[in-house]
Order: sequence, then C-alpha cells, then structure tokens
Amino acid sequence: MVSSSLMPFTLTVNGKAHVIDAEEDTPLLYVLRDELGLNGAKYGCGVGQCGACTVLRDGAPLRSCFVPASSLGGQAITTLEGLRAPNGTLHPLQQAFLSEQAGQCAYCIPGMIMAAAALLREKPRPTEAEIRTALDANLCRCGSHNRIVRAVQRAAEELAR
Repeated sequence: MVSSSLMPFTLTVNGKAHVIDAEEDTPLLYVLRDELGLNGAKYGCGVGQCGACTVLRDGAPLRSCFVPASSLGGQAITTLEGLRAPNGTLHPLQQAFLSEQAGQCAYCIPGMIMAAAALLREKPRPTEAEIRTALDANLCRCGSHNRIVRAVQRAAEELAR
C-alpha cells in the first residue's frame, strides 16, 4: 500500500483563503480546477509554454500548470473568475473580448485576458506594440490576434474613463 503524502496549506484565491490538502508538488492549475472548481484557466501544454493556464500572482502573470500550489502561500492568486468589476459585472477586459469577438475557439482567451490584465495594471495606456509584446507568449491557434489586440485597446480606453 502506498502512503499518501498530502499536506495542508493555505492558498488565497480571488481574495478568499482556502485550506488545501494536496501533494506538495501538485500544480496550481490542478488545485484551481479540481479542488476549487475554478475552470477558467485551461490545461494546454503542461510545461508553461502556451499560456492557456495563466493566472495572476500578486498581479503578475503566472503559468499555473507547473508551479506547485504549495509554494504560493502568502501570495494572492487571481483567476479569470476573480477578475470582476467592483460592482460584480464583467471586468472591462472580459466585456471587450466579448464585444470584439476576440475568441474563435476561445481556448486561449482566459490566459490572454489574464496576461492583458497584468499589462494594463502596469501600463494603463499601452501601445499596440506593447500589447503584442505582452501577449506574445500566449499562443492562439485560431489566429484571433488582431481581435485580441483590439479588445485590449478597447478595455484600456474603457478603464481610462
């Protein structure tokens, strides 16, 4: 019989503390999806290359597919589900992606939105080149890049109001 190496740790996700019992090396993505029922972040490549699993760690993009959740205690994790406007409606980025029809298959969109949220936090009025650079590491197989860039530009304008 194999003994379980579960360990309890506290993870703060979308402003709420959760006590998690998981193996020490369990990736954050698995904890988010399997333990917390937060399915916005997607499993893509499993090695942090595609960006489908992007969440924010203390406001910065983090590829959640390979980072052990147990290593993130004391850090604020924000998922697509936690990205909301103060009144509980869609965040301007989420609304802009819908309005611009930025997702064709939409598999990459949660990661794109989270990477864009980090960009707009650091640079509220990015240039098109800065947007493209910030999102360059997030892969989109459908070729929706121009609509995605327009969505980020639209959200930046909305947030500047």
